[in-house]
Amino acid sequence: MNHKTQGVSPAASIDLEGRLTDLGARYDASPHYPVESLALLAHEGWGRRFAPVESGGAAYDGPADKALALMDALRCVGRADLSVGRLFEGHVNALALFDWYGDPRQKAWLGAVLARGGWFGVWATEPPPGVRLIGDRLHGAKMFATGAGGLRHAVVTAQPEQGERQLIIVAADEAARADLSGWRVRGMRATTSGRYDLTGLKIEPEQRLGRPGDYDREPRFTAGAWRFTAVQLGGIEGLVLALREALSEAARGDPIQRARFADAVVAARTAWLWVREAARRAASEAADAEDFARATRGVVERSALDVMELAARAVGTRSAFDGERVDKITRDLSLYLRQAGPDHAKDQAARTWLDRDLWGEGDALW
Repeated sequence: MNHKTQGVSPAASIDLEGRLTDLGARYDASPHYPVESLALLAHEGWGRRFAPVESGGAAYDGPADKALALMDALRCVGRADLSVGRLFEGHVNALALFDWYGDPRQKAWLGAVLARGGWFGVWATEPPPGVRLIGDRLHGAKMFATGAGGLRHAVVTAQPEQGERQLIIVAADEAARADLSGWRVRGMRATTSGRYDLTGLKIEPEQRLGRPGDYDREPRFTAGAWRFTAVQLGGIEGLVLALREALSEAARGDPIQRARFADAVVAARTAWLWVREAARRAASEAADAEDFARATRGVVERSALDVMELAARAVGTRSAFDGERVDKITRDLSLYLRQAGPDHAKDQAARTWLDRDLWGEGDALW
């Protein structure tokens, strides 16, 4: 797999991946918020690279160039540790929301937080009756809140007394509000995706990000799924690399094992092709960006499931041993693939395929 990340030398990228991989093994064995991993990314400048330019982010030659650089960064972190990849993806999602909807004062504040190594998340999932904004106070909690109690801030959705959902910037590091007791999982342990109680938080005007309804605006909402598929792609690539490393000389001399490895590479490259195209279309806000992102989710899921099975068959019993790289990635991917509504997304993509070939008129089959 190509380890080159745009704006980062291949050697630096490989070194960063190696360090994140070692840290990830430790956090998997003793799950807690990965402070050292995120501090390492911040030290290397990854915490602010994809921020708005006004907040100290890097300048790119247009949205497509930035999206492809972000895709490579998400792949890089995902190859090393999917838990940190999930946190990183949530962070850059928040940065995108600031870029699209933040005012100059908010972008300046964001830059100051990032300069101090702060990390952000985006929390939308909630138990009934949901998070409500009544007057200037929040009521309710978020669940599956990645980084709860560890992140500096989160952008959350809240339902006002009237109108559409509003994005709100809140502190995310109040330990008393975080409940991680329910996050007892086989994979993605270090994401600390617990419950975070927002009840009673007073919201000032500057904490409102954008206008009501901005979070749900299309194509940005649905097309943005390409970002988590890029992290998952990194996990697939990491699993292919782990499989390659695990194959003994005897196994490499076995045509059946070689065929399995070849199938794994093809699956990974197929996912790469789709994620790259989904990122490009989302950046241009193309008319079919939503449909392509839905289809990409299914392609990446299928590729991941295939590579997990191929790796287990090729490595055998050792693939399930605690401490084995193949085992960790497989456990993490198994959970990460369970993003909300995969069957619905696949069905919507199939409806589109029945009407037209998503790859465009020039390359269309029908």
